[in-house]
Amino acid sequence: MDARYRLICRLIRLVLTLPVSTATTERSFSAMKHVKTDLRNKMGNEFLDDCLTIFFEREYVIGMDEDSIIDEFAKLKDRRVQLTL
Repeated sequence: MDARYRLICRLIRLVLTLPVSTATTERSFSAMKHVKTDLRNKMGNEFLDDCLTIFFEREYVIGMDEDSIIDEFAKLKDRRVQLTL
């Protein structure tokens, strides 16, 4: 076997033995502990995902104008069925 290939093989083995960082995963689980508390333990996956997105992007969300959010929400299609008795 050529010396070049032995060195490449050795390099690949070294790379494969490097520890993988779990900081992102640990940060996600820590955030989930803050968002999904005992009082909110029946939260659905979609709502949990939305809450975690807001939690992670809180610097961006803090700078948002509440009135513009309300206006955008008001423009959405009304999906509730109006029942008349």
